[in-house]
Formats: sequence, C-alpha cells, structure tokens
Amino acid sequence: MGSTGDSGNGKAGWWCRRSSSPSSSSTASSSTPSRTFETRDPRTGDVLAHIAEADKADVDIAVKAAREAFEHGKWPRMSGYERSRVMNKLADLVEQHADELAALDGADAGKLLTLGKIIDMPAAAQMLRYYAGAADKIHGESLRVAGKYQGYTLKEPIGVVGVIIPWNFPTMMFFLKVSPALAAGCTVVVKPAEQTPLSALYYAHLAKLAGVPDGVINVVPGFGPTAGAALSSHMDVDSIAFTGSAEIGRTIMESAARSNLKNVSLELGGKSPMIVFDDADVDMAVSLSTLAVFFNKGEICVAGSRVYVQEGIYDEFVKKAVEAAKNWKVGDPFDAATNMGPQVDKVQFERVLKYIEIGKNEGATLLTGGKPTGDKGYYIEPTIFVDVKEDMTIAQEEIFGPVMSLMKFKTVEEAIEKANCTKYGLAAGIVTKNLNIANMVSRSVRAGTVWVNCYFAFDPDAPFGGFKMSGFGRDQGMVAIDKYLQVKSVITAVPDSPWY
Repeated sequence: MGSTGDSGNGKAGWWCRRSSSPSSSSTASSSTPSRTFETRDPRTGDVLAHIAEADKADVDIAVKAAREAFEHGKWPRMSGYERSRVMNKLADLVEQHADELAALDGADAGKLLTLGKIIDMPAAAQMLRYYAGAADKIHGESLRVAGKYQGYTLKEPIGVVGVIIPWNFPTMMFFLKVSPALAAGCTVVVKPAEQTPLSALYYAHLAKLAGVPDGVINVVPGFGPTAGAALSSHMDVDSIAFTGSAEIGRTIMESAARSNLKNVSLELGGKSPMIVFDDADVDMAVSLSTLAVFFNKGEICVAGSRVYVQEGIYDEFVKKAVEAAKNWKVGDPFDAATNMGPQVDKVQFERVLKYIEIGKNEGATLLTGGKPTGDKGYYIEPTIFVDVKEDMTIAQEEIFGPVMSLMKFKTVEEAIEKANCTKYGLAAGIVTKNLNIANMVSRSVRAGTVWVNCYFAFDPDAPFGGFKMSGFGRDQGMVAIDKYLQVKSVITAVPDSPWY
C-alpha cells in the first residue's frame, strides 16, 4: 500500500519489491501487508515487481489515517492558497520525474513511452495546476432570507474520498480524481488497478516530498473483490469516485447503499460513435477514425469504435481505412516509431481476441487484422470489420481493444438513430464541413462529450462524463469539485434589524 505518510504511526506506508532488479532496495513500513502480488510487463509477460497486497485490514488502516488527517490534520484547515502551493509543488515534481514516470506506465501498462512524456505527464501536471488555481476560489453565497434573518451558504470538504481507478491511463486517472479532491480539502484513499500500481505508488512518494501532510493521500494496491470492496463499503468513507466498467460501477453503488449511503460518482464504459458525412475530407476523416479506435491500443473508454460513414464516400473511406490500419505500427512501446503497444495483460489480450472471433461468427466481415502479432507479449493487429449490424455483439459491447466496426448510413436522421442505438453515452465524434449538420447531430446524440472535426480533445476546463450506462457525475472543470464538497446553509436571526 502507499501513503504520503510512512512513519509507522498508524498511517499507511508505500512499498514494492522490484523482482527484476536484485540490487534495488525496498522500503517498508510497519503496516506492510504480508502478501504480495505480481505486476507484469505486457511487452513480454515477465514479472516486473512484487507489490504489497492490501486487504480489508489494510484498507481500514488507510481509511483511519485519512480520517485522522481530515478530522485533526492541517490539510482541510489550510487556506486554499496554502493547499494550492503544495499542489503546484507536486506538479513540479511530476514534471521533473516525467521520464521515469512515463517509463513506469510504459512498462506496467504497455503505453507508448514517447506519448507518456509529451502527453500523459504534462497533462497530469496541468490537471494539478488547474485545481491548485481553484483551491482558493471555493466559496458559498449570501442569501436573501425572508423575515428578520440573514443567511449564507458554506462549501465544505465532504471528508474521506475513496478513489478506484482503471489501468488504461494510470497517471491521468490518478490526478483526474485526486486533484479536485485535494483542492476541496478532502483526504483520499486510492486503489489503483492491480495491473498498473507502480506509478500510483510513486505519486504517493512525490506527494510526501511536495509537503502533502501524512494521511492525506493513501495508496492501497490490491484487487477489486478485497481492497476495492472494502473501500466502497467502508462506513468511514464519505464518497467514492470510480472509473471502470458498468458492471463494477453497479456493484459499487450497491455497496455504498448498503453501508453509509456515501456519495458516488461513476465514469463507466463507452461504445462511442464516429459519424463521417459525405462532405468530409476523406483523408482527414480516416486519420481521425484511425486515431479514435487504435490510440492506446483501443484501451480507452471513449474509443470511437463504431464508425458510421455516409454512403457517398463509404467505399473510398473503407479502402483508405484498411490501408491506414495496415500502416499502423504495432510493437515495443519504448520504440519511438511504434504507434500501438501491447494490451495491458493476458486477460485483456484474450478478451479482445474472443470478441474478434464473435464478430466473425456473427457474420461480420474481417477486412484486416484480427490476429496476435509478435513472438511474445500481448500484441494484437489493428482490426477492421465491415458488414456489421447494430445488434451484433461487437457493435454493442465495449471491447476495449483495437477493433473498428465500419457501418454505412444514408441520411442524417439515420446516423443519429444508429449513434444512439447503444446502452452507453460517453462520447461521440462528428466529421463534416456543414455547420448545420454539426449542430443538429451534436444536440441529438446522447453523449457527455461530442467532438466535431477532432477527437480526444480533452482539457481540464471541459467537464467529462457520461449519459445512460456510461455513468453520472463529471470529472474535469470546476463542476468536478462539487462532488467533493457539501453545501451548508447558515441562518442567523437579526431581530433588531431595521431592514425588515
């Protein structure tokens, strides 16, 4: 488990043993669990490190540390300006250690090293600084109360926040949840995905160096049925922020309801449509669609995996999309020439291959890809299906891999109907030169984010979250702080006031 406190005084410690480097040292606190689990390199399948495995007892220790820090510690009682200074210092440390952090995520999750350095780490620092800037701007309102009273509202930190994050963007997901919680004055307990715990442990260490007080950030690596379940059902956790599958999101809601009715925010799965109209620049549309599906090996919740192309350019689009997929280089994520690394682990690798087989068995036509590649590791070729029907499994279920379903449409109305023909509603893409079409479709598609003539255009100021079974609550933007705050009304009698 990890924490900003490792003094052995009841606060969780941070620890891992690197199996691949016998000369490296390890640090352990008195709360180190006796069990460990392996995290593996998806490039080879080899063990990277043995990580201390947190169970219910360890989660109890971490929550107790977070509760102590919240009820009696400095962090919630600091001014917003003081919290801002510490958060900016942590952002500085993320930038200073960007190379090694990108390498950790590259080795642990199969993410491209180059993109980690130029996208993930700078974006994490930007997220921290965005909310650091918001920390001293949290305030309530004056109320015009009827009668001889005066009133105002206070916005106060909700308390101890449990954060459960997935493996596809270990760094970004960590700071997406932790940054606004810190700005609000909360303390947090983070359970990283068991596949990718390394960078989260390192962030606990950097938080300590930045001056985050003991117990404010606690990291508990472990598994969902043990550590995750203990966190989501804990009676002393006030809020849960989760990103992951709809199935687990439902389980977390049930746990929260059965325990203390804690606040829950969920960013769940997606099956996002990419809608390309006849007037689009075909080369640009192919480039965007390729990126939308194959970026991060398809392991991204907003992947534009359902590509709808209007019939006038469909044949040309298909030809160029296949060519682009064949030119999309799959290989070592530490190689700067690589476009796509391996799936995160063997389980996900086999899951994606199973979906590809289902697509073929249900009658879709495989145009390219569909097979493992390389002598070792969890690499899959970029895959494109055509002749896909809306009721097919590959058009309805989130694959979370490099699989594109290409479909044809005739009219704008048909495109909207097809785009909404799924239980998810996380994101959508539109490619057109016609402003009226762009506006009409943007208003009609049921998705939390709509990108027009672009894709993956994220910004800390733009709220992000889903409709339907893609969850509720928003990350990013000032609205994200609200889920870590409670509003209190204060009414005071003023019987001698001359104004009533």
